[in-house]
Amino acid sequence: MKKMLLGTTALLALGATAPAFAADLAARPYTKAPAYTAPAVVYNWTGFYIGGHVGGDWRNNNVFGNNNGRFIAGVQGGADYQFAQSWVVGVEANYSFKVDNNNNNGFAFVAPGGAGLVTNNSNNRGLGSVTARAGWTWGPGLLYVKGGYGFRDKGNNLAVTVAGAPVPFIYNRRQDGYTVGGGLEYLFTQNWSGKLEYQYFNFGRSQFVVGPVALVGLGSFRSDEHTFKAGINYRFNLGGPVVAKY
Repeated sequence: MKKMLLGTTALLALGATAPAFAADLAARPYTKAPAYTAPAVVYNWTGFYIGGHVGGDWRNNNVFGNNNGRFIAGVQGGADYQFAQSWVVGVEANYSFKVDNNNNNGFAFVAPGGAGLVTNNSNNRGLGSVTARAGWTWGPGLLYVKGGYGFRDKGNNLAVTVAGAPVPFIYNRRQDGYTVGGGLEYLFTQNWSGKLEYQYFNFGRSQFVVGPVALVGLGSFRSDEHTFKAGINYRFNLGGPVVAKY
């Protein structure tokens, strides 16, 4: 009985001191959760691509008297390599078909034997290039310049008459030249991009000579063209997908 009374007294004393002991313990510190930061998207332009385009083509100076614009449609393909985060270099080949380009035009001249006439029925012709390009990128956008080799199809059906009779002629027309241009391309998704582009083609000077007996030079003339295109590319990304950087 005496032992039971001593045990009960000890339990009561412990219960009385427990709140005070708990009060002496330090409170658990409160830590605020870190603010959420949206992941930064990293775009990668490295890889191959193919695509198509539509646009217009204008001759800067045409001896046949027709500087009207023509509708063009074509294809392109190339490869890009991105380095130093913001710079892209690459190569590209493209070919444009000139649509609805059946133009009947010509010019008159004076030659031994009487007045002469040159008639030209231009068939559909193509215009192409193989270029290097370099650009600066900020995420999904790419501003670039390009330059290299330009070429065109022959595509002229010419006829020359003097005093109403057909005569031989020589038309010295270059089909090879150079091209420069630039544009803006934008990545809509990891694999699809769209672009707007201007391109200038220079084929030097052409010359027309004709005459029933002695060839008569009709002078030389500029032979260059301007194109404006809107295109879309499918990109086979080799540098990895567009990823989120935390």
